[in-house]
Amino acid sequence: MNSQFGLANVWSQGDIVTKSVAVLLLVMSLASWMVIIIKSLDLIKYKKIARAAEDFWHSEDFAAGLTKLGGDPTNPFRQLALEGREATLHHRNTKAHLHDALDVSDWVTRTLRNTIDEFTGKLQSGLAILASVGSTAPFVGLFGTVWGIYHALLSIGAAGQATIDKVAGPIGESLIMTALGLAVAIPAVLGYNALVRGNKGVLQKLNRFAHDLHAYFVTGARVSAGGQANVVAMKKA
Repeated sequence: MNSQFGLANVWSQGDIVTKSVAVLLLVMSLASWMVIIIKSLDLIKYKKIARAAEDFWHSEDFAAGLTKLGGDPTNPFRQLALEGREATLHHRNTKAHLHDALDVSDWVTRTLRNTIDEFTGKLQSGLAILASVGSTAPFVGLFGTVWGIYHALLSIGAAGQATIDKVAGPIGESLIMTALGLAVAIPAVLGYNALVRGNKGVLQKLNRFAHDLHAYFVTGARVSAGGQANVVAMKKA
């Protein structure tokens, strides 16, 4: 009796359209879970890096601070520090009579902002997949439901009678497609919201670090957290 109902029966009795919808939902589910897992692992790594980045400001000099940031080339805080240093050195070596030279503050700001923008794009890559799956999966499942009900009604019409035992099975199996669509969409939506919230926290810390770097490269000291004009001295690179 049970073999006549359920997912196995939907697959065995379904036509090419029903099977295509089921395969599409499966692919969407796998894609969304892969993005959720990979981006979650990346987010955990970047949060750990962000917590350790504060040690940079407890260093004797810039070189020691870079050592504390580690040698990971994917570390956005280390990349910010390196790009800021290169921008400062480039500006110092610019000839004074070059009329189109930017102010050192503007030049460092532009460099740090470009680095943050590149990291933001990397951090948010893959989220479009979750957004697309979360918004389209319910409708894909609904299409499978409508298609299944259509064929169920054709079968009932061909049989010439619509008793409850003949209607319940086909209609119930068609509604499974709606449930599958929701089962695919809900994790994608929840994962998207969680990743966006986590990314926002990492970017906030990165922007604060960039602000301190800007002050250091322009004035030679880091802006303190509690004062308006106080600075925490740190030796030049």
